[in-house]
Amino acid sequence: MSREIRLASRPEGLPTAANFALAQAELKELQDRQVLVRNSFMSVDPYMRGRKNEGPSYVAPFEIGKPLEGGAVGEVVESRANEFKPGDVVVSNYGWRECLVASPEELHSVSREVESFSVYLGALGMTGLTAWAGLNLVEVKAGDVIYISGAAGAVGNVAGQIAKLRGCRVIGSAGTMEKVAWLKGELGFDYAFNYKVGSILEHLRLAAPDGIDVYFDNVGGDSLEAALTALRVRGRIIACGGISGYNEVYLRPGPPNLFNMTTKRLTMKGLIVGDWLDRRGEFESEVGGYFQAGKLKNKETVVDGIDNAVSAFLGLFSGSNVGKMVVKLA
Repeated sequence: MSREIRLASRPEGLPTAANFALAQAELKELQDRQVLVRNSFMSVDPYMRGRKNEGPSYVAPFEIGKPLEGGAVGEVVESRANEFKPGDVVVSNYGWRECLVASPEELHSVSREVESFSVYLGALGMTGLTAWAGLNLVEVKAGDVIYISGAAGAVGNVAGQIAKLRGCRVIGSAGTMEKVAWLKGELGFDYAFNYKVGSILEHLRLAAPDGIDVYFDNVGGDSLEAALTALRVRGRIIACGGISGYNEVYLRPGPPNLFNMTTKRLTMKGLIVGDWLDRRGEFESEVGGYFQAGKLKNKETVVDGIDNAVSAFLGLFSGSNVGKMVVKLA
């Protein structure tokens, strides 16, 4: 038997625990070309909120009564496929459950030689790949001044670290003074601020009096509006996320200064990490090298047990995580 989290109902606005159900599932005997994996860690991510809605999106919505999906890393327990053997460590998209049965094509092998397998959900996983892909999407280079919203989150902190390694001036915003201190201290951001204290635009003017070249948007809303004013002519925007509006029942109007896109000849590019999976090897080589050399940190907020997976997910929307939020399953 394996425990799993299922979608019980579709949320309206901010999800609640009532939208989820903890259930038991029977694991059937393995067939040829199948692999049994016991998950060690699972990921919870803001994008999952959109999959709880009904209707088309860039990924299929979760089905009511069915287990949720998301990144997970674990160990092979049994294998009837030549590609994997017991003890191998693999990443899959079958999170929100303690154990899973998958075909070898649905699994990605990773090294055991790390302190914690959870790094493959963070800095060396999809959130790290998202950060790396975003910087490459708009060709971030040495000398650029980049502002990252949600900078203490899973994607934002890695994006900031990589940008620093590329020789950029890095500005980040977060929701608490503790997160701000972490960005400036341990991660070496050039300027960091609490977006709840004072004007975002005034902070950007203090940090970069001559303007910014790149905005890595994880938040949308007021942060996007401020960045549209702070960006220099021919600045670039990485449209990665918009967590400030994920739980809105009715969509807000766009920023009132959107016409700056025209007057400043700005470029705004949307980012979906799935488009970059064919470059995963390149990412693992570059960012994995930074990590192994101690140049890149993997910060986590770890919640214990599948029983607490829902509260971990809900905590993303109140800012309870620093770095990557993961749930320890084994």
